Amino acid sequence: MRIKPLYQKLSLAVFSLAGTTQQALAALPTVTPPSTGAAGTDYLGTFKGYIKDGSIIIGLILAVGALVWIAYHILQDLHEVRTGRKEMGNLVMSVIAGGGVLLMVMFLANQAATIIT
Repeated sequence: MRIKPLYQKLSLAVFSLAGTTQQALAALPTVTPPSTGAAGTDYLGTFKGYIKDGSIIIGLILAVGALVWIAYHILQDLHEVRTGRKEMGNLVMSVIAGGGVLLMVMFLANQAATIIT
């Protein structure tokens, strides 16, 4: 018995919103076209452009993740040097290896971005 008034209120709310959707949709901004790919009525080219842009963003997120992971590892080694568990040479090697990995990640991300676009 209590469900019927709930459905009535819900249907009244949906009906009242249906009358205002035309006004709400009238002021929507236009969709930003992708940086690459065709614009206009070529939907397949536009979709490919969005995929390219998304893959570049995913690559950048992975590169930032590598940077954070290496920085965390170096800070962890610094802590272990301060507590006496490791020597300073281990920290220096971590910094050199981490820098090399970061250079490689940046190089590969740049090459992938130029190949994709």
